[in-house]
Amino acid sequence: MTADSPDADRRKREEAEFHDRLRGAELLEDRREYERLTSNRRFYSIDRGSRRFIADWLAARCRGKRVLDYCCGDGYYSLIAARNGGTAVGIDLSPVSIENCKRQAQHEGLAAHTDFLVMDAEALTFPDESFDLACVSGVLHHLELGRAYAELARVLKPNGAVVSLEALGHNALIRAYRMRTPHLRTSWETQHIIRMQDLELAKTYFKRVEFKFFHLATLAAVPFRRTPVFLPLLSALEAIDSVLLRIPGLREQAWMIGFVLAEPLDRSVKTAD
Repeated sequence: MTADSPDADRRKREEAEFHDRLRGAELLEDRREYERLTSNRRFYSIDRGSRRFIADWLAARCRGKRVLDYCCGDGYYSLIAARNGGTAVGIDLSPVSIENCKRQAQHEGLAAHTDFLVMDAEALTFPDESFDLACVSGVLHHLELGRAYAELARVLKPNGAVVSLEALGHNALIRAYRMRTPHLRTSWETQHIIRMQDLELAKTYFKRVEFKFFHLATLAAVPFRRTPVFLPLLSALEAIDSVLLRIPGLREQAWMIGFVLAEPLDRSVKTAD
């Protein structure tokens, strides 16, 4: 599928419309529909470890740097970069998301350190080597992966790096849940959850690929999220995950994977591939 094919245009239009609706004011007025379309958010009650992975990585590196928040959604990581001395540029296909980001940045007094643009992630309009760092959170499974990797590598400086967090597609129970809840995601997203071979593809575009797994035992804490035992239970299960998710074969059953892609390969090398 090429970037400008009718199928690609239809996919991107579906993505933009889906996320415009999900983040629009009208949905908030229909409480029943809002709860139906966001019912999977209960799982994010246990994701503090993976969120901290990206937040800490950015905070430690972004001061004085230009950071691309690639498909920025609500701008959460753009604002973290800006609060920690970086200049953040967020792009997203959803105009509603971009307007929400601008309002939030203005509200926090960070407008001078952020910029938000409606843009196609598979055809960025930035010049080559425009950014020091990039943040990609829960995004790649919405995109044609080769194009996404190529564009990220192109706009990063030679010593640049991407920090990313994605759902993993190996766990049969998680896959079954996704297939039974098609209203929570677009059809493309359902079929393109990241797998380990997709990190192998990243090595075509980046010299270094490092990864860490998150959330297996911790999923058992979700039913207790509104009870007094939740936080101590979550901490205990995180400790268990710190052991389980080092075991090859088992670690791939995790819900999420965090990874860093560093040192974009020379474009002439990538073209030859």
